[in-house]
Order: sequence, then C-alpha cells, then structure tokens
Amino acid sequence: MEKFDLIVIGSGPGGWAAAMRAVDLNKHVCIIEKSSLGGAGVFHGALTSKTMWQLSRDFAIASRVDRGYRASGLQVDFQKVIQSVRAAAKAKIYQIKSQIETLTKSHFENCSLTLKHGHARFVDQYTVEIENGDSKEQIKGESIIIATGSRPRPYPGIEVDHYRIINSDDVMRMKEFPERMIIVGSGIIGTEFATIFSNFKQTEVHLLDRQHRVIPFEDDDVSDFVSKNLENNGVKIHHTANLREINKQEDSLEVVLDYDDGHSQVLEVDVAFLAIGRIPNTDDLGLEKVGIEPNAQGNLLTDSQSRLSSKFGYTNIFGVGDITGTTQLYSVAEMQGRFAVRGIYNQISYPLSYYNMPTLMFFNPEVAAVGLNEKSLQELQIPYRMVSYSNNLVNRAIAMRNTDGFVKILVSDDGEERILGMRAAGPQASAFIVSIAHIMNQKNSLDQILRTIHPHPSLTEGIQECLRVFKNKSIFKPYAFPDYIKTSSWKPEEE
Repeated sequence: MEKFDLIVIGSGPGGWAAAMRAVDLNKHVCIIEKSSLGGAGVFHGALTSKTMWQLSRDFAIASRVDRGYRASGLQVDFQKVIQSVRAAAKAKIYQIKSQIETLTKSHFENCSLTLKHGHARFVDQYTVEIENGDSKEQIKGESIIIATGSRPRPYPGIEVDHYRIINSDDVMRMKEFPERMIIVGSGIIGTEFATIFSNFKQTEVHLLDRQHRVIPFEDDDVSDFVSKNLENNGVKIHHTANLREINKQEDSLEVVLDYDDGHSQVLEVDVAFLAIGRIPNTDDLGLEKVGIEPNAQGNLLTDSQSRLSSKFGYTNIFGVGDITGTTQLYSVAEMQGRFAVRGIYNQISYPLSYYNMPTLMFFNPEVAAVGLNEKSLQELQIPYRMVSYSNNLVNRAIAMRNTDGFVKILVSDDGEERILGMRAAGPQASAFIVSIAHIMNQKNSLDQILRTIHPHPSLTEGIQECLRVFKNKSIFKPYAFPDYIKTSSWKPEEE
C-alpha cells in the first residue's frame, strides 16, 4: 500500500493550492480526482464562464455603432465560441498536467506529486480507497484534505435533462444559441449568464428574480445599477416571481411564473437555465468511517486551522473550499488550501481572515467589491460615511467613451476614518479593487491614503477624488454634480 505525507481529495482550486503548498514544504503528496483536473473552477466554473463573458464582451464592443466606426457583417458562431472556451480550459488543464509530470518521484527525492483518478472514500482516518471503474486500491496518508468542491443545486420538483432544462454544467454541451431562454435565479451565476447571452444579442433572455432586486445581498444602489444595465442590454427581469412549473412541449418549454401580487404568467422558451446556487460535494465520501458529519446544508465545518471536527477525536483530516460553507469563491478555496497545509505543518504566522477578500462580478459592466457594504454595517451597528463618485467625472472613462460606472467607498464615522468597504463598477474595476483591499489591510487613515497621487489619466483617479470628497477637497463638488457625486452617513441612533 502506497503511503504519502498528504492526501488531497479533489484537484480544484483549493485542492491544487494545498498540494502545491505541501510540495513547497518538501512533502510527498497524492491528489485524487474523479473527473476533470482543476475541478469545476476550470471546466465548469470561473475560467470557462469568464472566458465566455470576455468573448461576449468583445462581441458587444465590436457591435457598437456610437463611436464613429461600424463593423460590417459581424456574425457569431456558437460552436466556435465554445471551442475557444474549451481551449482556455484545456490550456490550464495541461499546465496542471505538466507540473504533475515535473513533480513525479522520478524527478525529485525530497518531494513528489502523484495523481490518481477515481472516487475516494475513507476506510479509516489514515486510509482512503480509490474506486476507478472496476478497479479499487487503497492508499495511506498522515494527513488528508477534503477539497471536493460543489455542484449546481437542484430545483425541487424540476428535473434537469441537460438539453432543454440545464444548469451551469451544461453550457459547454449546448449546440447553438437558444432563441429564447429563461434563467432561474438572480444571484451572481444567473446574472452573469444573463449578461453573457444578452451580450451576444442572439437570445431573448428572461431573468427570474424571486426578490425585488438582483444580487440582493448587495446594497440597493449596486443592485439597481446592475438591473438597469441588464434591462438596457435587453434582459427581461421578472421581479418577485416564483417558478411554479415547466411543461415540456414538442419543441419548446412552457414556464409558469407566479408573482407576489397574485397574478401568473406563462412564457414560451427554448431553454430553462437553473441557477439557484450550489451545494457541497460531501456525500459518498465514507465520512461516517471517520466520525465527520455534514451540517443541515451538507457543509463540513472547520476550526480556525481548517481542521474538521470528528466525533472520534481525529485531528488529521481537514476541509477547504466550497465544502466548508464559507463562501464559494475560487480565491477563497485557494487561500484555504494553502492555509490548511500551513496548519498541518505548523507554519501558520497569521490567522485566516475573510474580511478584506475582494470579489468580482462579471456583469455589464463588471462590478468589484471588497469589505463590508451598507447593509452589513447597519446590521453590525457600525457608524459610517458614504461617498459615491461617478465615472462620468473621470477623464480616462470619458476618453474611453465608457462612463457607465462608479466608485463607492465607506469609511468609519468614528474619528479614525478607516476604509470599511468599496464597491466599484465599470472598466478595469476588477484590476484596481485589490489596491483598496491592500489599503484596508494596512488600516491607513484617509489622510495617509491621500498622500498618494494617482497618474493622469487613469480610472483610479475616481478613487482619489472619491476619497477627497470625504475631506471636502475634491476638484469637482457634490453640490455642482448631485447626480454624479452622492454622500450620506449613518449612525445606529438614527435607526
């Protein structure tokens, strides 16, 4: 029986990052993967969806006729688009394969990386059985990390046929642009795919929003901004609607919607895309053999060192990524994987924190976020001040002829003036959000931050001017541009 220092179940962003960090520490590592290398993060998640978003964005830009030029005869071939998306995924998969081959035992003595294909199940706290077709083998590991990721959440009472009723795993299997599509779910996944298909202008897109606002976890102004741009892009949003049923016809689907005000509507579409979240892959792992029980949501809860709780008292099994129920982000899974390995080998120098974790939302335009929003601050009873600064006043955005966007910053209203959070929308938002995350980690005050001068013309000048508004030092004044510069404050006693 082969023995390893570390066994990692799953090769997604959390598992792959954990394995590489263990290799850094000169350990012999085995990764077990039952499907595609890289997990959903590569082939059915962040990489493929963002590749498709970028292609759709490029097509939308090429289709514009308001900039003094016009592309004639512009066409789009869905299969060619999917080929390009697959090429992006394969590029990353072969990078992973190349590194695995480089780290085989034949190359190194002090560390190694071994890949085994199959479904992993615990036999005991140190032993994992791998089933691959008709064959089975067992391996041992001193420590084991579970990084099995998540899958699309099923919709109660509606069966996915992977053809006309689909989820995010089925997009790569589609043969053509549907003429009409309804996307059920207005969170990040549903809203991103509504953006993608509406950008290509080949599909009539309906978005089912069970609440009053898309991405309801964000502040109302951010949600309203996203909704307005989706509608301007041709998306028909059905607010406060619930999906009652989907009836299959010979060549279409009849979708029945019930609205909160009591009326119903029947839509005819070609494809129904279910995007109501994801659930952790924690079933059929033999967890009962090691005394680990998922919670009611199927998540595996971890301690401050990413260790899983075992009723048998085992301390060598860890969990990272989507299975932990923290937040389903590629970057979070990666961070957790690296952190877990540091914990296993006593290398932790600072605690794991999710406070300043930047996130990106690929809408039209892209939206980036870091830190707390107004809803969260009010729930936590934290006083704050807010300034929102429109890209309409930013010279670089004006020069790009792309002023649809803003920077919104929240600072503490306690005399220290620390940045508590930022939301940004528009071109390059995904690139400059990390600068604010860094500033927040440094806990700098506004006076310290404003010592930095931004280059001209740059989109980050919007951040600079937004911060200057807090100090009444901005070049353009809120009273002159009330539609472009908005300010407010909140304290608990005002509630």
